Amino acid sequence: MKHYLSMFFILCLFAGLSSQIAAQSTAAEIETLLQTGAVTYAAAARFVLEASEATVTSDPEEAFRYAAERNWLPKNASPSDAARLDGISLLLMRSFGIKGGMMYSLTKNPHYAYRELTYKNVIQGRVDPGMNVSGERLLFLTGRVLSRLDEEAAVAAEREARRLAAEEAARQKAAAAATRKAMADEINAKLAEHQVADTTATVTDEGIMISLSNIQFLADSVELPESEKRKLREISDILKTLPGRRIQVSGHSARAGTVESQLEISRQRAQAVADYLVSLGARRVSEITAAGYGADKPIGDSSTAEGMAMNRRVEIIILEN
Repeated sequence: MKHYLSMFFILCLFAGLSSQIAAQSTAAEIETLLQTGAVTYAAAARFVLEASEATVTSDPEEAFRYAAERNWLPKNASPSDAARLDGISLLLMRSFGIKGGMMYSLTKNPHYAYRELTYKNVIQGRVDPGMNVSGERLLFLTGRVLSRLDEEAAVAAEREARRLAAEEAARQKAAAAATRKAMADEINAKLAEHQVADTTATVTDEGIMISLSNIQFLADSVELPESEKRKLREISDILKTLPGRRIQVSGHSARAGTVESQLEISRQRAQAVADYLVSLGARRVSEITAAGYGADKPIGDSSTAEGMAMNRRVEIIILEN
């Protein structure tokens, strides 16, 4: 008997139930149950209701009345009747508030309660729902229910944590998007105020992009004319108001010449713009990079003069940190 008692306490501790069963029910009561071949509905009600924290009473008759008044026991059950497995199933389902399938939800009867606990693997193996329940089986079933509820609570807590994390990530993403949109609008307002032509700010996945379309360089060179330098001075003043963010300058060309020449001229012109921004104090050398993409990323129709002018551009991207 001590062997069985030890096994039950191990089960309680494993399921985190010591505070709910082992501490609430005396060792003497548990040992009595373990020695009981067929537990009565009154004794079962007292133990299960206390384990489920539905009510606390030391009187089995009072526990039986409490459960019977709430239809947690078979309709014709008496306190001294030997408890059947399906009746105990109903008592466990109702007192612990376990949800079941459609038929159980509609009937709330012992038969479907038994089927639910079998489906949930609380009742294991091939057993007769009409069999009398021993005290040992009552202890085991109660422990299985509590263990399962603990597992479900842990799963629900993890699911809720993931939901909250997803909501927070979405909130932060929306807030960041709103901040980027407001920043782009502010930059566009400043560009318009200072009449910076062919230049717009838009929000991209990388950050805020200031695009200088149809950017001009001196013939056959990468030297910026004064008209383009004026634009860049205005942009530099804007960048100075946004410190701490790295800058990427991307050069793009129209579809003219070889692929190699397109890549090289776009890279050199991007570098020229980056160098000029550094000279203006917009960023330090370590905070700005330049890259050339040739004609690989067109935004206009290269078969038209207007489209070629759109594709011949420099993009200054204020990167996300």
